[in-house]
Amino acid sequence: MKSARLAWAFLTRLPGGRHPADGESMTAATPWFPVVGLVLGGMLGVAYLALTEITSPVISALTVVGLGAIATGGFHEDGLADTFDAAGGYTIERRLEIMRDSRIGTFGTLALVVATGLKVAALSQFDGPDGAVALIAAHSLGRGAALVVMAAGPEARTEGLAATSAGLRGRAIPAVVLLCVVAATALGPPTAVAAGALALLAVASVWQARRWLGGTTGDVLGAVEQLAEIATLVVLAEIVAETGWLWV
Repeated sequence: MKSARLAWAFLTRLPGGRHPADGESMTAATPWFPVVGLVLGGMLGVAYLALTEITSPVISALTVVGLGAIATGGFHEDGLADTFDAAGGYTIERRLEIMRDSRIGTFGTLALVVATGLKVAALSQFDGPDGAVALIAAHSLGRGAALVVMAAGPEARTEGLAATSAGLRGRAIPAVVLLCVVAATALGPPTAVAAGALALLAVASVWQARRWLGGTTGDVLGAVEQLAEIATLVVLAEIVAETGWLWV
């Protein structure tokens, strides 16, 4: 459980973990990322379930999305903003330089606004119980998608989160990803479709990162996690509204 605590401390700002001290610890912690997403999604799901009992779905969704960002310290949102800001660079070197800059630019701001709006709009389509399940699926599958991109490599830099992937290939990642897919499929056809959509997103992200940056970075992984969360919520909102979960 030591590695799980390391993953918890790395991905959230909540008590109960211990931050990885070195690259070896980070490599051991990364297979636990979807589990962190599962727990965090469950916590947010409970919050959404409670809020929908006392206020509107839109307010509930906006509050829960905000709570998710607070719980992680905006960790993944920062990666999304930095990745989209890098769109302003014309060379790989310039894009990587922009991604290192802690300041947020126009593209990054727009990306955060649109991403938040999409998450709130999709989540507000669910009632309390369905929204709780959707949040669990989105947060766990989102981090699973980031793991796939991390393991696929190559890395654009020799330091940072993406660089820990060298020790992951051929080890725990395939088993973790398979477990995520099986768990998602067990929730019913909607989550199976969402998992398929995320597989396509992961492949596209690896291709684009290689072309655009020469490989993946920690910011790219954060962007992938956010895009995967959004894709999961949007897909589930559309399918569940038409067919239900079909798991009972």
